[in-house]
Amino acid sequence: MNFLTPSEISRRAFLSRTAQGLGAAALGSLLNPQSLHAATSHGVLKNLPLPQKAKRVIWLSMAGGPSHLETFDPKPKLGEMNGKPMPESFTKGQQLAQLQGQPLMCFGPQHPFAKYGKNQTEICSLFPHIGSIMDDICLVRSMTTDAINHDPAHMFMNTGSQIAGRPSMGAWITYGLGSVAENLPGFVVLTSLGKGGQNQPIAARQWSSGFLPSKHQGVQLRAKGDPVLYLTNPPGISSAMQQGDIAAINAMNQQRDALVHDPEIATRIAQYELAFKMQTSVPDLMDLSKEGAKTFELYGCTPGDGSFASNCLLARRLAERGTRFIQLYHKDWDHHGGVKEGIAFKAQEVDRACMALITDLKQRGMLDDTLVVWAGEFGRTPMSQGGNGRDHHNKAMSIWLAGAGIKRGMVYGSTDDLGYAAVENVTTVHDLHATMLHQLGIQHEAFTFKFQGLDAKLTGVTGGKVIKDILA
Repeated sequence: MNFLTPSEISRRAFLSRTAQGLGAAALGSLLNPQSLHAATSHGVLKNLPLPQKAKRVIWLSMAGGPSHLETFDPKPKLGEMNGKPMPESFTKGQQLAQLQGQPLMCFGPQHPFAKYGKNQTEICSLFPHIGSIMDDICLVRSMTTDAINHDPAHMFMNTGSQIAGRPSMGAWITYGLGSVAENLPGFVVLTSLGKGGQNQPIAARQWSSGFLPSKHQGVQLRAKGDPVLYLTNPPGISSAMQQGDIAAINAMNQQRDALVHDPEIATRIAQYELAFKMQTSVPDLMDLSKEGAKTFELYGCTPGDGSFASNCLLARRLAERGTRFIQLYHKDWDHHGGVKEGIAFKAQEVDRACMALITDLKQRGMLDDTLVVWAGEFGRTPMSQGGNGRDHHNKAMSIWLAGAGIKRGMVYGSTDDLGYAAVENVTTVHDLHATMLHQLGIQHEAFTFKFQGLDAKLTGVTGGKVIKDILA
C-alpha cells in the first residue's frame, strides 16, 4: 500500500476543495478576521527613507507600442521629408526590427498637431481631452528602452529586465509597502481590447511576483462579465461545509509549515482568506449604480461595457479602496500598417478616459498622492513600413506622468528633427522605475531582494537615476 505524505494530503485536499469555489478555502478568515489584514497591509519597509509623495500607482499601459509621431511628438521636418529616403546618418549600424536591410523612406506624421495648455504644448489634435489636462501632466518625449519586440519589451517595462521570471513593478511595490486594501488585492490588473491594430497577447507573467513571495503577484479582474471566476458558491455548498473544509486544510498547512517553514504556505492561507473576502468586496467594487450619470458622462462609458474607459473608472474605485498598484492594459497599438486610421481608433478609445481619470482624481483630492503613468512598451519608426505603417522602435518614445509630486504642465526631453532618437535629457526605463520608487518613498539603490546570491532590484544591475528635473 502506498501512503501519502503530509504534503501530498495537503495538496490533494487543496485541489479537490477549490472546485467548490474560491470561498471554500477562505472561510478561515472568519475565525480570525484580522489575519488577512496583518498578512497584506504591511510591507518589508517599515520606515521609508524618503518622503512619500505617492501612496498608490495607476499605470496605463498602451500595449503594442504607440507611435510618438502620431500622439505627443510633433515633427514638421519629417513631414517635409515624407516619401524621401531616410538619411543614412540616422540609421547606419542601428538595430531595426522588421525593416532591417530594406529601403528606408521617411513617413511624415499622419495627423495635424495642435497647441494646448498655458505653455501651448503641441500634441496630436486627435487627443483634445488629454490636451485639456496638459497643465496637469508632465510629458516626457525622450524615453528609450532596450527591447525591440513586444514580449521582451513588456518584460523590460514591467520588471526592469528582458528575462522572464523577474518580479513586476507592482509586485516589488506591494512587497515593499504592502497594501491598505483589506478586502481587495494590493496589485490588480485590468485589460481591454481596442480596434484598429494587431491584438498582441499579454502574458500573465507580466504581472508575476517572480522570485518574490507569490502573494505579491497581480490579480487580474475581468472587465466584462464575472470579474472573477467561481466567485460564488455552487449549489449545495453551505457555509458550514466550507468552514469544515477550511479548518481541515488550515490544520494540515499549519502542521506542514511547522515542519518546513515555507513562506508559500502562509501565502496560500492568506490568498484563500483574500478570496473569501473578495466574494463580498468584488461585487461591491463592480457595482457602479451609485456613480451617477455625471460620472459616466465624464468617462464616456456605460457600466460593464469592458472598455478602457470603464477600467479607468474601476481604477479610481480600486484606488479609493486602498489597492496599491493598479495596471490597465489597452491593446491594439501595433500599427505595422494603417497607422493613420489605427491611431484615430485609439484616440477615440483612450483620450476622454485619460482626461476623466485625471479630472476625477483631482476633484476627489486624490491626484496629489496618486502617481499616474501613461506608457507603451516602445515607440515607432519615422520610416514607413508597407507604405502606411510604422515598425517597432526603441530609441524614441513618448510617455506622460501626473500627480504625486510630478511637475505639472511640463515637457521634458526631446528627439531629433525626424523623431528617430532621443537627444536631449535621454531617459531610460530604469530611470522611470527609480523615479516611481522615489515618489513612493523608496530609495531604489537600497531596495533589494537576495536572489541567486545577488541583490536583485527593480532598477537592474547598473541601476537608474531619479529624474529630478520633473519633480515638483
